[in-house]
Amino acid sequence: MIKHTFGMAALIIACAGAATALPTSNARAAEASVKCDLVYTLSGWSLIYKHAEGSGTVTCSNGQRANVKIAVVGGGLTAGKYHIDNGKGEISKVHDIADIYGNYAQAGAEAGVVKSGTAQLLTKGTTSLALSGTGEGVNLGVSVGKFTISRP
Repeated sequence: MIKHTFGMAALIIACAGAATALPTSNARAAEASVKCDLVYTLSGWSLIYKHAEGSGTVTCSNGQRANVKIAVVGGGLTAGKYHIDNGKGEISKVHDIADIYGNYAQAGAEAGVVKSGTAQLLTKGTTSLALSGTGEGVNLGVSVGKFTISRP
């Protein structure tokens, strides 16, 4: 009986090991390895409600490229008017350029007079968007909202 129990346990462990090995190799094959860069302009205003619009160009490491429209909406304790020229963004964990489109969750704190700056990390599922940019304007406050990348 003891030999049978040890033999059965070894069989179960071997099967469990084989079962876990398959999804791991499939997951590696499906990893999102494309990186995309975004260059954008954005202008907007906020007075409790935050609204900004802009446009940009996305260039990916796999050679894909697209012009995009950007919209930012949200709310919070904010006030100001601003614009960002030549902003930069890095989009990671992408399979294809189609993955860049959609709504990214956004939360941020802004403070600036005349020269304004921003740096944020936004997410959409497993896709991340790191933004940075400088511009001019007056903005002050804390806001939560969404950053949307869409086709023009």
